[in-house]
Amino acid sequence: MSGPLDSKRIRHLLAAVSAGSLTEAAGGLGISQPALSMSIKSLEHDLGVALLKRHRFGVDPTPYAEILIGHARSIEAELGQAARRLSELKQAAAQSVRIGCGPAEASRLLPLALARLRRALPRVRVFVEYGLNESLMPLVARGEIAFALSSVPRNPVNPELQHEPLYVDSAVVVARTGHPLARRRALSARDLAGYPWVLARRWELERKALDELFAEAGLDPIEPAIETTSATLMKTIVAQSDFLTFVPREMIHWEERMKLLRPLRAIQCSWARQVGVTTRRDAVLPAVARQLVAGLRESVPRIAPG
Repeated sequence: MSGPLDSKRIRHLLAAVSAGSLTEAAGGLGISQPALSMSIKSLEHDLGVALLKRHRFGVDPTPYAEILIGHARSIEAELGQAARRLSELKQAAAQSVRIGCGPAEASRLLPLALARLRRALPRVRVFVEYGLNESLMPLVARGEIAFALSSVPRNPVNPELQHEPLYVDSAVVVARTGHPLARRRALSARDLAGYPWVLARRWELERKALDELFAEAGLDPIEPAIETTSATLMKTIVAQSDFLTFVPREMIHWEERMKLLRPLRAIQCSWARQVGVTTRRDAVLPAVARQLVAGLRESVPRIAPG
């Protein structure tokens, strides 16, 4: 059972007072005049006060009705403001997206796609979670980001996730330009083993590939002096010392152009990784996220990994 101040009967009272006539108010509400009169009388009965002064020309509010109407209009104004704020929040959400991105993909591909998106939607806001797959994949699985742009497995292991490959990138052993091994024409895995390494965590795809490279040479896997989830730290340490690392070629694109870092070309590694978009299998991407993914697809030809 509704309480005495249910919103329907309050709306009926407001309409009657605003129109000054039960007949006109009933027409505006789309109900019969007797139904409106009965609704207001039932409200008067429940409250134990008269709300309307009925006379030959229509109706006027009583002092009791004035109090009730004043509060009702304040509530209406608050609800109207709440509705406007919800609408503004909804519009803002429709013009924003939260995604994840790996270090190599942040070098060129994502910036290119973001520039496309910005031209199409100048007011769009993009929030980017930066990291390796160990941090990005759980965010996708929990729905905290719309998608992740990063390495994707050739054989998916999480049934909740789906992967769309975009391009293939190779991994390279990286040293500073002036490294003692940089100009060597012939290098073996044993030569590499004599230097300190900074690497990603062991379960990252690149790390597993490096272990295979040393295993094929009959050597134990590298035990790095430094393990990190920071691509910036990896590149900075290598640029400033004789440390080596093993990363996707795309990750050092700008440092290679500036002659800060270089791949050790004498070391041949056939391993390559797929780069792509990971989403939840049951998710429907928001419009902005779909447009950004389309921009990633269109930007891939400009990457041309070397």
